[in-house]
Amino acid sequence: MNRDRLILIVEDEPDWANLLRHHLERAGYRTAVAADGREALNRVLAHRPDVIVLDVMLPHLSGFEVCRMLRAAPATARIPVLMLTARGDIEDKLKGFRLGADDYLTKPYEMAELLARVEVLFRRSTARHPLSQFADL
Repeated sequence: MNRDRLILIVEDEPDWANLLRHHLERAGYRTAVAADGREALNRVLAHRPDVIVLDVMLPHLSGFEVCRMLRAAPATARIPVLMLTARGDIEDKLKGFRLGADDYLTKPYEMAELLARVEVLFRRSTARHPLSQFADL
């Protein structure tokens, strides 16, 4: 059930944040919103989200820096991160992946694609099938 899943939206543009929140909640997810990098780190510690949708261009700390800090801390290192940003050149995408992003989607985007990518992140993070179960295949 999606209602048990919390998504932290980190977006400094209120219109984008509200649009994301609306569609994610309509899909059945719970949401929390942070408008800058520092607030994002505080909300991660307070809310323990299941997935983070993270803009790159943020006040105080960039999304790249937030992602790096999340990956460096054992308590947050495994939270799936989807970077969602207008910065779509290959160098930015590669930087996001090198810093630990699980996925990277550029604006503008189709909401159906974003929802599908979020669901994939949940599926990957909740998979509980050790490889040893497949040893006899």
